[in-house]
Amino acid sequence: MANITLKQLRYAVAVAEHGHFGHAAAASAISQPALSMQIQALEDGLGLALFERAARHVRPTPFGVGFLARAQRILAEVDDLGDSARAARGDDLGRLRLGVIPTIAPYLLPRVVGLMGQYYPQANLALRETITPRLISELSEGRLDAAIVALPISEPSFEEVEVFQEDFILVRPPEDAGKPVPDANSLREMKLLLLEEGHCFRDQALSFCALGANTPREVMDGSSLSTLVQMVGAGIGVTLIPEMAVPVETRSASVALARFRTPAPARKIGVIWRRTSPLSNQLRKLANVVREAAETGASDAMTGGLMPKIA
Repeated sequence: MANITLKQLRYAVAVAEHGHFGHAAAASAISQPALSMQIQALEDGLGLALFERAARHVRPTPFGVGFLARAQRILAEVDDLGDSARAARGDDLGRLRLGVIPTIAPYLLPRVVGLMGQYYPQANLALRETITPRLISELSEGRLDAAIVALPISEPSFEEVEVFQEDFILVRPPEDAGKPVPDANSLREMKLLLLEEGHCFRDQALSFCALGANTPREVMDGSSLSTLVQMVGAGIGVTLIPEMAVPVETRSASVALARFRTPAPARKIGVIWRRTSPLSNQLRKLANVVREAAETGASDAMTGGLMPKIA
């Protein structure tokens, strides 16, 4: 059997992740023909196909499923070797692969990146925005070094460092501005607009309203907070958004904002990483940067008297 290279394994894992040769090639910064040739050489060496190729999708073969799972573990170990050397040298925040959930990324990442450039100019952040379940999976597999998520994750294999806390804000049509702020019971009877399934913010909003995920209700599911806010402005219903999103998402929408009465719905935000990561000391520095970015945003983001609460 021909030698298997780490490059071939990385390309194969990329194809499995994206389900598409072209997308995998783009993510790997290589041309599609070159990536296809590497995958074909790997399959020829193995004597077995790793992927089923169809016109619109690519999926692993039964053999490929097990092979690619082992490939991910091998690549994670290889990456950890490099991280161990960097940690032993005491290098400060070199290349870091950081994941962020979509209800945080647009509002906090610009400040995080700016502060990283200020404090750690040699740092090289590779950013990944996706929903929590995917971040947890990629972190477990070693494809990410850390992630900024809503806590708790409650994974024994992860270190969790809380960096701040923020309230949820009620967004409703402008004509409702003078009305009493509904409590959780009243909110259950309203047309509540939420993010689509897979977003942890959706689950948190449902929990506040004591609504089960399968509870029948009049609702629209959106793919982004921006869509939800614009729909509220159009008079379709009401929604909840995290406080850090208020300055960005409401600046071009005709909506009314209100705080809930105590105890208000809120979320804790933190940085997580594998407990076994050799970069733990460096990642604690990253958590401090995220905390400062949140504090800076809180002092700069007063909109309609709303300011994020920092833990």
